[in-house]
Amino acid sequence: MLPEYQIILRLLISAVLGSLVGLERERLNWVAGLRTHMLVCVGATLFMIVSAFGFADILSHEHVTLDPSRVAAQVVSGIGFLGAGTIILRREVVRGLTTAASLWSVAAVGLAVGGGLYLAALWGTALILIILAGIKPLERRFSRARQTCLLILVIDRRELSLVAIESALETANLRLKHIRIQHGKVPHEDRLQIRLRRAPRPSVLSMAEQLRRLPGVREVRHTGV
Repeated sequence: MLPEYQIILRLLISAVLGSLVGLERERLNWVAGLRTHMLVCVGATLFMIVSAFGFADILSHEHVTLDPSRVAAQVVSGIGFLGAGTIILRREVVRGLTTAASLWSVAAVGLAVGGGLYLAALWGTALILIILAGIKPLERRFSRARQTCLLILVIDRRELSLVAIESALETANLRLKHIRIQHGKVPHEDRLQIRLRRAPRPSVLSMAEQLRRLPGVREVRHTGV
């Protein structure tokens, strides 16, 4: 049986390690913040302790065998339900995957602490923090190259055709991703959402100005540049 001071020590260590990751998520105002990560880490540690040492008193009975990994193994799948609660689908954009992954990772840290693998838990926490906070600037830099920008036009379909718009885009060497057309409330008026692949800001602004001068264009707006 594990000594009581060891049980308390492991629970305290898991609370501290979970709080470090939770503070990083709390800084970004995510729903799963400080307390959630601490609870997940402490809970996983407690599961591991119970799984490894909680049934030691019945092992002396005849024909009794136990697999100490069974309870701990359920944490891996069970934490997925909690992580799913942090994932949000908003306007075709999935948010919260990183927080769900951090909860899953914190559970692994808790299991390591519960199993007495302190070095693995410490290094795991350090790497999690580096991934969450240190790599984010690099991720933003690479994601900018993959982003798209959106031009929103309000046009009079009697005066302007899609062919003229596409021709203007080709002349400016802007790559078209797709065009969405919505009929406006005013007769003969359309609202176009023109999604362009990432382009230099001056080119997009210049394109918006050229489109504004075309006959039949009532309004031009742009986002993502």
